[in-house]
Amino acid sequence: MNVIIIIQARMGSSRLPGKVLMPLGNSVVLDYVIARCQQIPKAKEVIIATSTLNQDDPIEEWCQQNDVICFRGSEDDVLSRYYECSKQYQPDYVIRVTADCPFVDYHLAEDIMNKMESQPTDIMDFRGELPRGLVVEMVSYNALRYMFQHGKEDRHREHVTYYAKEEKHINEFKRTLYTIPDNMQHSHLRITLDTEEDYELCKSIANHFEGDVLIPSEEVVRFLLEHPEIAQINAHIEQKPVV
Repeated sequence: MNVIIIIQARMGSSRLPGKVLMPLGNSVVLDYVIARCQQIPKAKEVIIATSTLNQDDPIEEWCQQNDVICFRGSEDDVLSRYYECSKQYQPDYVIRVTADCPFVDYHLAEDIMNKMESQPTDIMDFRGELPRGLVVEMVSYNALRYMFQHGKEDRHREHVTYYAKEEKHINEFKRTLYTIPDNMQHSHLRITLDTEEDYELCKSIANHFEGDVLIPSEEVVRFLLEHPEIAQINAHIEQKPVV
């Protein structure tokens, strides 16, 4: 099974500009995401996909300095960015990761890869909800191409797999179901990076684990459950709606 991981990253952010290269632990946010994705076995490539805007030049420069593949495409049409990037590799599957998730669950990624290998379909669905910021998405290259060809609305182009999640399109794809383990079903936790409060929480996690970029996500969750005062730092933040 030929699988590539594409991490979407950009410097532009309305609430926290430059967040993917902000310091975290002994490194920067992007280093956490890359290092964790590189732990996912069977993945042939880990690629950063950023935009062609000048403001994203520092991302490409960081990739060059750290021997990471960088692809540059559309700023707003992220679905196009993913498709054009993956087209160069002709993979069987694409794993989608966002660069504002420094504690992305690479063990989950391994599990869903194994399940997809034994039950090959178009897309992986989840039963249960992880904390925001830990999930990865896995879709077949054929499904990604189909979404690229048929997803016409702005929300489809910005959110990559959103077309396949809309009820009216559900039957257009074959799906495999993965059940989130009970110990990880804590959807009230927010372990992503979009605001200053999110950054404070992520720094608290990184500092507690002494900059260990590979700390298992389940330990991060356990830490926040045992320290609710830290989990409360960004508990009031609302995710921007899909429009």
